[in-house]
Amino acid sequence: MLLAAVAFIPGNALDMNRLQLTFRALGGNQSSFNEWNVLMQTSPDVAIEVRLQKVNDFFNRKLAYFEDQEIWGVQDYWATPMESLSKGKADCEDYVIAKYFALRNMNIPDSQLRLIYVKARIGGANSKIQQAHMVLAYYPPGNAEPLVLDNLISEIRPASKRSDLFPIFSFNSQGVFSGTAATATLGAGGTSRLSRWQDLLERARREGFD
Repeated sequence: MLLAAVAFIPGNALDMNRLQLTFRALGGNQSSFNEWNVLMQTSPDVAIEVRLQKVNDFFNRKLAYFEDQEIWGVQDYWATPMESLSKGKADCEDYVIAKYFALRNMNIPDSQLRLIYVKARIGGANSKIQQAHMVLAYYPPGNAEPLVLDNLISEIRPASKRSDLFPIFSFNSQGVFSGTAATATLGAGGTSRLSRWQDLLERARREGFD
């Protein structure tokens, strides 16, 4: 069932007291929260490429990959950053969500970030094995080639250097785009077209991502 429209857009502010209370209630290790808090204090004067790499490295290091069934006991669950960090576990969507919220709150505009559903080729260049996957893309100003943040590899590469990924569609807090190109247009319906995403945005707002 689709939820009612949500006006929340991450990146406006962080209620650190509420976030910390949420993290503690979830049973998280305080040191992990402290490390994340330090990351969030990264100056907006730091080069964007450095901010991207810091966020990518942090979550790839702090979160271990597990399927949702193993973490949450359900087939498909989109975790908030505090939920993932408190568990220290994530599937591909959760890595992307955590990185997206971090970068939005490090002064990178929503218009320059998109979560992208892809098919990922597993097993090398000649492999025919594909699996559903999600990555985060940063779109530089001026319709330049997007950079891909991924939990499968530590290096942030331009999209053209990720021939193992086959994009399907992209979205952010503005809604769902008609494709993955920088010039792709937003479809009608906003975030209501992705009920799990809309629910995730609302839960994150309640946690302290105001």
